[in-house]
Amino acid sequence: MMRVAVIGVGVMGGAIAARLLDGGAQLALYDRDPGACAALAGRGATVVASAAEAAGRAEFVITSLNSAAIVEHAVFGPGGVAEAATPERLLVDMSSIDPAASAAMAERLRRETGMGWIDAPLSGGAPAAARGALTLMIGGAAGDVERAAPLLDRLAANRTHVGGNGAGQTVKLINQILCAGAFLTVAEAVRFAECHGVDATLVPAALAGGRADSRIMQEFMAKMARRDYSPTGRIDNMLKDLETVQAAAHARRVPMPLTSLVADLHRMLVAAGSGPADSAAYMRLFDPAAPEEEA
Repeated sequence: MMRVAVIGVGVMGGAIAARLLDGGAQLALYDRDPGACAALAGRGATVVASAAEAAGRAEFVITSLNSAAIVEHAVFGPGGVAEAATPERLLVDMSSIDPAASAAMAERLRRETGMGWIDAPLSGGAPAAARGALTLMIGGAAGDVERAAPLLDRLAANRTHVGGNGAGQTVKLINQILCAGAFLTVAEAVRFAECHGVDATLVPAALAGGRADSRIMQEFMAKMARRDYSPTGRIDNMLKDLETVQAAAHARRVPMPLTSLVADLHRMLVAAGSGPADSAAYMRLFDPAAPEEEA
């Protein structure tokens, strides 16, 4: 039986843990909010009092957390993973964080404890995690990636090893650059269609298979047209990733004019109170007075 620790049992961490439980894994869970683990505990997962205790029960340690600082605390802080680290264990960081910070933490963990680390940020969201259909961008040593294959194959339909530690995080940021711009473009196109008397819910079928087709258009255009803001993601999480992009680009003096504009539009939404809202709430930029669909 595969023994896995999941540290950070939020929307994504919870979906990952549920998928692993469905596959028969033995799970140890840690979250700063024990209530986040309650449903999974009822299904047989063990809830523990620290990240170190979770790691001590597992061969694979998954972290799914909101920032590099939180990951660092969970691994190297008091009661952190490093206290239970051994070369036989492997850390799989599925957070979306700064590539340089990720690579530095991986090097530190290996140097101080012998424990390996791969970065495996994801795309697809909780629904894909529930189906085992995530897309994973993986950075780390080839041997560590091979060791993690049985775990990753339970979670992902598409996984690509793109380089050393931190490379997976870089590719995830590229994913976010492309997705953030696409969400805004689709929202703008919805409003353009509406102002010309065209039913925007019909546009995805009309453009299917053409060069303008995309998963974001197919999954979100009709949702935006209905002003259906039922949650599948959070705008403030996207902004967090865009700010990571901007910081990384600034460090290397890479000009990102389009991404900077996209980030500013996200800041406008967050400042207006839409940070926790679903991606469909990008419509609020283009039609702020429109009522939301009743849940």
